Amino acid sequence: MDRKTAYFDIKDILPIVLIIVVAGIGAAFGLQVMGDIQSDMTSGSVEYNATGDATEGVTNITGKFGIIGSVVAAAIILGILVRYLYNMFA
Repeated sequence: MDRKTAYFDIKDILPIVLIIVVAGIGAAFGLQVMGDIQSDMTSGSVEYNATGDATEGVTNITGKFGIIGSVVAAAIILGILVRYLYNMFA
């Protein structure tokens, strides 16, 4: 059975950061569109409330982008460190 090794490099962080930035920009435009749609609806209707809940949900997700980015960066850095230590002492 072949042993597969994952190779991490510090340059792997850049595409992940770009994905998070693009997702944030897309979410910002999406929130703006959802706000415009909600303003066209009758206040207190089911549709108005549903759009408000969807907007709140998307806002909560975008608030977690910093945490997601930090976890991904930490995972890549730990992967680099583990690979380095494994190659040094194994």
